Amino acid sequence: MKIQQLMKQAQQMQEKLQREVSTLVVEGSAGGGMVNVVMSGHRRIQSVKIDPEVIDSEDPGMLEDLVLTAVNEASNKIDQALQEKMGGMAGGLPGLFQ
Repeated sequence: MKIQQLMKQAQQMQEKLQREVSTLVVEGSAGGGMVNVVMSGHRRIQSVKIDPEVIDSEDPGMLEDLVLTAVNEASNKIDQALQEKMGGMAGGLPGLFQ
């Protein structure tokens, strides 16, 4: 296969990945669902939901930890989804990743 064909195919795959990232939405949660974060594939937080029961003015650190955990979980889910998508796409470039 010519290098030009490989480059064109790689560009098409990159464009496809960009489209898929644009539509990707994941949710991370912590505290048994007491804190939920929805994040886009571009790692922009779209919403945060906090159960009122977890809000304790005596212990703000607990809520901070739960929010941090939920955000990190959502970010990890994006990483996993992108790895799966990129792994599947690599199979489309014969000989390049073998």
